Amino acid sequence: MNEKHLGSTLDDFLAEEGRLAEAEAVAAKRALAFQIAQLMEEQQLSKAEMARRMSTSRAAVDRLLDYDSESATLVTLEKAAAALGRRLHVALV
Repeated sequence: MNEKHLGSTLDDFLAEEGRLAEAEAVAAKRALAFQIAQLMEEQQLSKAEMARRMSTSRAAVDRLLDYDSESATLVTLEKAAAALGRRLHVALV
């Protein structure tokens, strides 16, 4: 086949179904959870210590790191970033 692709892109399909924003939000949350987990591993930081630094519970850290959980708020993400010596950057594009 010499054609580059057939049909629309996944983004086009999700947009047509009215689910693009939801999919992008899930992807962003999963990316942040992955980054937090990676930084915790690099810093050899346990979930218990992360919770202590964030002034929260270990269960809250578990939810933050859970790819399927949608409960992370900006405040929680900012606390996590600070606990890891980082800053959270959010932008509208």
